[in-house]
Amino acid sequence: MTNARRSWTSTAAAAALAFSFGAALPVAALAKNPMVGGAPMYASKTIVENAVNSKDHTTLVAAVKAAGLVETLSGPGPFTVFAPTNAAFAKLPPGTVDTLVKPENKGTLTSILTYHVVPGTYTAKDLMAEVKKGNGEALLKTANGGQLLVTSKGKKVFVTDAKGNTATVTTANVMQSNGVIHVVNGVLQP
Repeated sequence: MTNARRSWTSTAAAAALAFSFGAALPVAALAKNPMVGGAPMYASKTIVENAVNSKDHTTLVAAVKAAGLVETLSGPGPFTVFAPTNAAFAKLPPGTVDTLVKPENKGTLTSILTYHVVPGTYTAKDLMAEVKKGNGEALLKTANGGQLLVTSKGKKVFVTDAKGNTATVTTANVMQSNGVIHVVNGVLQP
């Protein structure tokens, strides 16, 4: 990884919340204005500007707002966001999301959201290259200071959290003006 990708800023942490969507297969060519959650994702817009239009990311957007990360994720970045869908959040135990968005749990929510954000721009091709360099796996430092383990099998990319839970990138390379989003089918936990 380059020093630029390793650098850590408060903007990166805030951007971590930007993790909002994706669209285009994991190693597919970068598409212009891919559709995510029924809405076009414009490369000229920020993660937040696009995320608010995805019907598949309403839970994520609500969480980003509750954590106060909208401004950060609207910043220059660049950020790589692994964006869980509403269905991913629905897999959590009943009441988890409602509890996390309460004001008294803002710190925990922020930690979880920024765990989905990696400073720098990693396309699916970049992730696959990092995995290859690491002999089958790559460790990425997240905006909250934790690590995500990235692996691949064929053209699929998998992200494993600190608790051993693995999410699959279902839509990759959704380019944003301040980074890239990869849609994932699970909520990653620090």
